[in-house]
Order: sequence, then C-alpha cells, then structure tokens
Amino acid sequence: MRFLLELTLDDKATAEDRAGELGRILRYWGGNVRHYTLEPGDGAAVHDSAYQEVGNWRVVAS
Repeated sequence: MRFLLELTLDDKATAEDRAGELGRILRYWGGNVRHYTLEPGDGAAVHDSAYQEVGNWRVVAS
C-alpha cells in the first residue's frame, strides 16, 4: 500500500509558522490513525488549526 499526504501550507506564513502548523497536523493525524483501516480507498480531508481544509490523505494500492 502507499500512504499519500498532500497539504498546502500558507506561502505568506513564516517558515516557523508553517513548521508549527505542519507539526500540529501530523500529531493530530498520528493520534487518530488507529481509527482507520488503512486499506486502499481510505482517505479524508486534512484541516489546519483554523479548521480550514488544507489537503487530504489517502491510501492507494502499491
């Protein structure tokens, strides 16, 4: 299987802000990974700390 995570981070934010937001997104997703079967076809939208959709993750066959 392949796990794909695609995010668009704010170009206008500082590198520190982007890194902080990315860290928060990865911690949140990592904490919830056990709720998914992680089979091809699984996926969901990813939201930032302002609850704006910034990307998605999905599982595809290898």
